[in-house]
Amino acid sequence: MQTLRRARPEDAAPIAALVDEAYSPYIARIGRKPAPMLDDYEQVLRETDTFVLTDNDEILGVLVMSQEGKELLLINVAVSPRHKGKGLGKVLMTFCEKHALSLGCEAVRLYTHERMTENVAIYEKLGFVETHRAIEDGFARVFMRKTLVGSR
Repeated sequence: MQTLRRARPEDAAPIAALVDEAYSPYIARIGRKPAPMLDDYEQVLRETDTFVLTDNDEILGVLVMSQEGKELLLINVAVSPRHKGKGLGKVLMTFCEKHALSLGCEAVRLYTHERMTENVAIYEKLGFVETHRAIEDGFARVFMRKTLVGSR
């Protein structure tokens, strides 16, 4: 049975493994490890709102978020490649928006690498609008934002 719950300290290593598995196909395309592969997930769990989608003890997906004023920054969303195509990304994104609303946020912001074009297309389909592009931490990023319906 699938459960979406707040990540616990013991989830750090399995989350890092899932992120490595999910993002490694992009290394050749962008010429280096994507930013989420460089994170220390013990630190991430201490400093962010991180949730995992599980089925029994297996972590199927992860959602890393941080509130910044009236906006929620979606830092990372990843689904295990073994479970892609099952709608799990949509489950995580829907939860992200509900979480943002529960915190009183008016919008969700995110960024992705400009060469991860399929991600840009997915986010556009989900209602995100590109706000700008910039080089940040050596990565060519596309910044996007979605105003939330029902925000105060």
